[in-house]
Amino acid sequence: MSRTLCHVVSVTPFTDSVFRVRLAPSMPLAFKPGQYLTIVMSDEDKRPFSIASAPHQGELELHIGAAVKEGYAMQVIERLQSSETIEIEAPFGEAYLRSDSQRPRILIAGGTGFSYIHSMMESLLEQNDNQTTFLYWGSRDSASMYARDIAEQWAKRHPKLTFVPVFDEVEGEQRQGTVIDAVCEDFVGLHDYDIYIAGRFEMAGAARERFREHGVDEAHLYGDAYAFMK
Repeated sequence: MSRTLCHVVSVTPFTDSVFRVRLAPSMPLAFKPGQYLTIVMSDEDKRPFSIASAPHQGELELHIGAAVKEGYAMQVIERLQSSETIEIEAPFGEAYLRSDSQRPRILIAGGTGFSYIHSMMESLLEQNDNQTTFLYWGSRDSASMYARDIAEQWAKRHPKLTFVPVFDEVEGEQRQGTVIDAVCEDFVGLHDYDIYIAGRFEMAGAARERFREHGVDEAHLYGDAYAFMK
């Protein structure tokens, strides 16, 4: 882990509540797909966000959900919007992509947890990966699925990627329910899969309990939330 000064390249909205942040580090940052960084608000206040870009890409990209005025994430957005530079600390996290694994994989995102998956998929495409991969992304509604077009393009480019969007609300003929229910409905057993998950802590906890019922090998269940759970 090291502290790095970054130039704030841009802060642009994906939607009215999700922002795309691009940072240019003053020196190359070594990290693995799926790791995260912290924005240094002060020496006592460091706020974590998944790195959405892949290691081979020069700039760092973040996807920050900031819907509440004066909230935790919006304070970061306002700092970035008003600053030319920001300090970060990175990399963190053990739930990074095991790119040398020969097991099929399931990637699961809730909301802006998609940023964690984004880093992995961009890396896999760069490596010309052809391992069987399922991507499940859960969102409140179509408007909240801020980068669905990107996921759909991945499915066209990756020879064995299946993209499954799942919505809390009714969206025509689209899959409705929780993303965890969707995975459990589609897979009788999960023992043979590498599973990567990012979203709210309660989502990760619920997923682990449900996946245990489907025989998940927890040595191959990856999520940074689990480092903070018993």
